[in-house]
Amino acid sequence: MALLKVKFDQKKRVKLAQGLWLMNWLSVLAGIVIFSLGLFLKIELRKRSEVMDNSESHFVPNSLIGVGVLSCVFNSLAGKICYDALDPAKYAKWKPWLKSYLAICVLFSIVLFLVALCCFLMQGSLESTLAHGLKNGMKYYRDTDTPGRCFMKKTIDMLQIEFKCCGNNGFRDWFEIQWISNRYLDFSSKEVKDRIKSNVDGRYLVDGVPFSCCNPSSPRPCIQYQLTNNSAHYSYDHQTEELNLWVRGCRAALLGYYSSLMNSMGAFTLLVWLFEVTITVGLRYLHTALEGLSNPEDPECESEGWLLEKSVPETWKAFLESLKKLGKSNQVEAEGADAGQAPEAG
Repeated sequence: MALLKVKFDQKKRVKLAQGLWLMNWLSVLAGIVIFSLGLFLKIELRKRSEVMDNSESHFVPNSLIGVGVLSCVFNSLAGKICYDALDPAKYAKWKPWLKSYLAICVLFSIVLFLVALCCFLMQGSLESTLAHGLKNGMKYYRDTDTPGRCFMKKTIDMLQIEFKCCGNNGFRDWFEIQWISNRYLDFSSKEVKDRIKSNVDGRYLVDGVPFSCCNPSSPRPCIQYQLTNNSAHYSYDHQTEELNLWVRGCRAALLGYYSSLMNSMGAFTLLVWLFEVTITVGLRYLHTALEGLSNPEDPECESEGWLLEKSVPETWKAFLESLKKLGKSNQVEAEGADAGQAPEAG
């Protein structure tokens, strides 16, 4: 027994075809939007690739770009099929390919759903990528004279200014690395010598931060050196006073920015997926309604359309049997090829 059977007359078939034609072209526009969103996300990730540990984060934008292109192709073709469905002569050339095309549409809907899920699920890997990338970027902050790393200082400074953040997890991360180049240290100074000797690795560590960590909204002039020394500044207590630095770490700031982008893109992709599923169901009804015409030469006669020719369990059983037959036929062909090679070897 057919699943979700619906009766169609000529008027209903025409309305269905026209409605699907319009929906397909709206999906083409949606595909262009998905492509643009993926391209925008890829550009945003490339802007800060220096502070990212690997290229896995580009999987989501690449997937969005891919499904955007496929959406434009498939829906343009479906729009043409729906337009030709109103003319029996033109529809005849599409008739042999419709079942295969509907199967491809189902697969595309599954891929689109998985891409939408990736937009939500890939944020965890993005967090670890940012954590390692920012840590390495801060370590190379002082290498302004080293080829390949001379741009890192500008990158980190612009990042901290744009996203109003400081350090990886917070401003104290700068206390643990030497971010001032040896080129700008006076090694004849006793203070510099004492600081280097007091460190096991021989690094010049200070309780200070780069200028880009300063919050311009603070009424007090920026204190970026000797942050933990209360006696070095007038009326200052580093434990109780609100510092005039950005408190939030750059990892949290960047993760929040990219997460909001990916959540929005994932939600939009899910809406497009629902739209694509609706179109696929409509195409199936149009296909079965045109196939079920009792008299193809009389377009005004009634016909029945359905979603599945049999019930869900029966359809699933038939699908498994077809897979078994396909497996057996491949096995027979392989055995036949082996039997043919045996006499040649003899």
